[in-house]
Parts: sequence; C-alpha cells; structure tokens
Amino acid sequence: MKLSRRMIMLGAGSLPFAIASLRTGALAQPAPAAPSEVPPILFVHGNGEYDALWMTTLWRMESNGIARDRMMAINFTDPNARSDDKVEQAGRSSTEDQRRELAAAIADLKRRTGGSRVALVGSSRGGYAIRNVIKNGGPGGVSHAVLCGTPNHGVFATDDQLNSEFNGRGAFLRGLNEGESEVTPGVAFLTLRSDGMDKYAQADGRFIGKPGTPTGVNVEGPELKGAANLVLGALDHREVAFHPRAFREIYKFIAAREPARIAIVPEQSVKLSGLVTGAPGGVSTNRPVAGATVDVFRVDPETGERKGNAVHSAKTGADGRWGPAQVEPSWSLEFVVASPDAPTTHIYRSPFPRSSDVVHLRAARPLGPADKDAGAVVIMSRPRGYFGLPRDVVLLDGKEPADVKSGVPTDSTATLRLPAGEVGRNIVAQFGEERIVARAWPASENRIAIAELTY
Repeated sequence: MKLSRRMIMLGAGSLPFAIASLRTGALAQPAPAAPSEVPPILFVHGNGEYDALWMTTLWRMESNGIARDRMMAINFTDPNARSDDKVEQAGRSSTEDQRRELAAAIADLKRRTGGSRVALVGSSRGGYAIRNVIKNGGPGGVSHAVLCGTPNHGVFATDDQLNSEFNGRGAFLRGLNEGESEVTPGVAFLTLRSDGMDKYAQADGRFIGKPGTPTGVNVEGPELKGAANLVLGALDHREVAFHPRAFREIYKFIAAREPARIAIVPEQSVKLSGLVTGAPGGVSTNRPVAGATVDVFRVDPETGERKGNAVHSAKTGADGRWGPAQVEPSWSLEFVVASPDAPTTHIYRSPFPRSSDVVHLRAARPLGPADKDAGAVVIMSRPRGYFGLPRDVVLLDGKEPADVKSGVPTDSTATLRLPAGEVGRNIVAQFGEERIVARAWPASENRIAIAELTY
C-alpha cells in the first residue's frame, strides 16, 4: 500500500512513525563508526529557548551508549533574536553574539573530550548559529551539522525588515545561502523538516501575524542545496528536533547506524538539578536568578497531592543553580519556585526516568487582566512540541482546550481559569499517553500551577 507523506500520525509518542522522504544531496553519509568513534555532540537550541529542551534527546543518546560527558547542550545567555540584527536590544542577541557563544562552546567540548571534531545538532534558530560558526569560523572542528526545522530560507522573504535575521532576502541569510551549494564543504549536512506542519515554513503570513500576505517561503524552506534533506511527515516545528522520530535520524546520521533502541532506559537512582532563570521585562533569558527558593515534593500521580515533606529545598546563589535532588524514577514531582517579583509557581512533572542537570525552572508570567476574576490559573505546557488538533489527544480538565487552534500546530500552552469555589481540586493534563495531575492553587495568593509535559 502506498502511503501519503501527509499521513497524520496517531500522536507524538506513537509508533510506528509517519513515513519519511529523503532527498539526497551532494554529501554522502559517512561510513559506520564504532561507539568510541562517534564524535562529541553539541546540541543548540532555538529562539527564546534553552538547553533543557534536549533533555529527552540526551537520555535517548545515553540509552544507546553515548556517554553523557561526550555531549553538551549550549544555553545561550540571551536566546531571543533582535528585531533588527544590527541594533542593540536589551535582553536579546545578534547573530554574531550567538556565533561567538557557540564557538566558545565548541572549543570547550573539544577540550573536555579531547575530540578533534564535534557534531552539531540545532533546532530552529540554533541552525543559524551552526551555519554561521561553520561558514565564518572555519569548518575544521565540525564533522556533522544537523539542522532541525531551521528556516534556512527565512520565515519570510520580502523587501521589508531586511535586517531581520529571519528574512530570506536579508543580508544574513543571503550570506549563508550564496553560491551554487548552500553548505560548507568538509562538513556532512542533514536537514530535517515537516511536511506542511511547521508554522515557520508556510506560504501564508497568518502564522506570523500577517494573514493573507504571501511570505515568499514554503514548506521546503528548511532544505539546503548540497545537504541530505529529510521530510519527517506531520511533525511540527519543534518536534522535528525533539520527537523520537527526529532522534532516530539524528543518531543514524552521526553514528552511521540505526540506534539500538528509541525508548529511554530508566536508571535505578535519579539526580536532578538545574538553573532558575527569569523573563525581565517579559523577555525570557537564560541568565541566572539569585535569591529564588526551590522546593521539590513527591506527589501522588492520581491526585497531585504531596506525599510528605519536601525531598529537596534550596535557595539559589549568584549562579542560579539548584540541586541536586535525589529522587526515584517512578516519582511524579512538584517543583515550587519562588522567584523575586514573580508569582509562586507550582510546576508538576511526570516521573524522570534518568538523571539530568538541565531541569531548569522559570517562574510563570505575572497574573494579568484576563486572570482578574479567576480563583485559580492552571497552565498546560509542552516545551518540546506544539498541540496539534485534530492530530493529537490534548485534554485539560477533561476537555480540548479552547485556546488551542486546529490545523497547523502553533500553540505550546493552554490555560484553564477556575472560579474561586474550585480552588484546591486536582486538574488532569493529558497529551497523548502522558498524563499529569496538578493542583489548582489560589490566584489570590499570587500562585500559578503549570503541568509541564516531558514528551
């Protein structure tokens, strides 16, 4: 039976995955390598994001024998792009800022591992930094470049906003794409893209606030001449980096063999730690927050109620670090973050199957006018993908969220506002097979609950 590339998957955690289509470029995949020969791998996050998004990818790599100390995920200081790449903007970074930070991270990983070359894997804007550091810093230290959902020909390609790094007609992307080949010789390039479900690879401008206006780009925008270009079916803009389907292709391209397993192998004992960060002026940064308190509780997976006292408590210093907290891989958890000038945030998480030092915590956004009559506010968040209706099972308190749009997935959060009489009850957040039970905390005490999905 012939399957359509636009075949909708059963869900983000479902197997088998959607069929993939490979467009072969000029660069061949390298010969199979033994485990010891797999180069160190550096993961690069996208616009406004952080290194913690690679957590499940790191776990899958570890489950296939890649040592944790052979991998690194960069945490850009100011992850959001400037409106104008040439003009300084508080809390935002230029393409050159990102190139310098990535070059330093490559040097650090090579020094720590003794590797002569590293493999780079980037999501979205992270692919810009990868291409920039290879083209303008020299390809000698890089063996592979995997670009996941990177808008290589722009989110738009028009004659306005020419200093935006996301403009395919702007100086930055024209510089990266000039020439007969769009890749740098000496590095094996792979692009991963969606078949029509990436909100930043759309011909109509409605996904960037300009409905009815042509963007000048299309679904093939992430592809590069000279690269191996792979289409991953109905995955969204984030999933083409963080989904198990994407992991398979990332691993296979770098290691030159199929992964032994896709599933994450649990550890017997788990240690968790990370950063507390903030969003001064409404702009998310990865700068550490000092003076924040973090309490970690084990909770009942069916009710969200705490099971005893905190298993870990900490107050952050100048480095913003908390942890390590010792937990069991079967425990559902509640992280309570109290940051200066921010709501007390109760973050509910599914069990962590493996240890991680990138369990970063950020207080929720301030309560706003839309919340003024709410007794409690509960947010369902999916950092590693978007909610796709009708593609996915998405339920918050037993209903499909009203603020999640159908069609091309564009929303990674959903908000539930409860009347005062329902404060304290449990709220079920369900995405595919992942289920988190949160508690509704009183908004009158400046508290917000977040059910944060791992998958």
